[in-house]
Amino acid sequence: MPELSEIYRIVHFIRQHLVGKTLTKVSTQNDDIVYGKVGTTAAEFQKAMEGKKVVGAGQQGKYFWIAMSSPPHPVMHFGMAGWLKIKDADTYYYRTDKPEDKEWPPKYWKFLLETDGDPKTEAAFVDFRRLARIRLVDCPADEIRKYTPLKENGPDPVADKHIVSEAWLSEKLKGKKVPVKALLLDQANISGIGNWMGDEILYHAKIHPEQYSNTLTDDQIKELHTAIHYVCSTSIEVLADSDKFPEHWLFKHRWSKGKKNKTSTLPNGEKITFLTVGGRTSAVVPSVQKKTGPVAGDVKDEEASSDEREVKRKRTAPKKDEPSTKKPSSKRQSKQTAKTEDEQTVKAEDEGEVENLGRRRSTRLRK
Repeated sequence: MPELSEIYRIVHFIRQHLVGKTLTKVSTQNDDIVYGKVGTTAAEFQKAMEGKKVVGAGQQGKYFWIAMSSPPHPVMHFGMAGWLKIKDADTYYYRTDKPEDKEWPPKYWKFLLETDGDPKTEAAFVDFRRLARIRLVDCPADEIRKYTPLKENGPDPVADKHIVSEAWLSEKLKGKKVPVKALLLDQANISGIGNWMGDEILYHAKIHPEQYSNTLTDDQIKELHTAIHYVCSTSIEVLADSDKFPEHWLFKHRWSKGKKNKTSTLPNGEKITFLTVGGRTSAVVPSVQKKTGPVAGDVKDEEASSDEREVKRKRTAPKKDEPSTKKPSSKRQSKQTAKTEDEQTVKAEDEGEVENLGRRRSTRLRK
């Protein structure tokens, strides 16, 4: 799922290519999920946007909006795999050579925008998983953050840097007894931090993701505060282009997990391990991120969890003289399960229910 830095990238391109131009043509495709789940229809979106001038764009964490010359304004969320493409612009935060990524209009588009001017700008919102959300907010442009869904979310560490102070963070941490990573991922606490950013922040702060938030020392809170602003500011400075991230970052070396005959290590040889914290996979460097206080009881090492599942399977396996009646899962069932898990992830991140999330796919920036 695109996180704070990736959303910052797309807002940058909106300002560069769309702001100051009038939308002469808006095309939409009906989608009762992407539009309908948040109380909007494709037809309403088209009517609200066509003929208006784009006057600005903004962001709060994983949400972003396009400010129009008059209300209402679209407020959007990319879900797991959504994105905004701009024709002939390199908006993607990862490198792609797929022929279909160069098609126009692109597949799975939800709306297409065309502007005035010569040359005109063409943009498309795409989402093949249908977990993105597009809504209209009817209010003055400078009050968008006072309305749902933004008002329910915490401050953005970039846009609201003055709010995300060391004192503010200390109060948040000491007021809850949850794994510190779960607190960072809870969008009701702080907007925009997702799985890879959370891991990167905790690595630089030298804090173990399992540790309860209310057990951190003042020195650890200070390090965490510094790490939050360091990771956020560094990643947005390069517009989320992972090729330009510092070589010593955890992000650059975590993606060999699960690959045959490959281990995840940092350039200095320190090993990267993987834990499941509140149902989420976390990359950890044990030699750096040591436990200094109580940890959540539901946290398990992924390898241990795998062994436990294997033992359970062996214990419950049918006897040779008792044929199994269990039918193999179909591809359709597998896809439906994955879709349900993705929907739970998006819903939980929006509502702050991070501790009970199921499995989530990686949001790494592909090269």
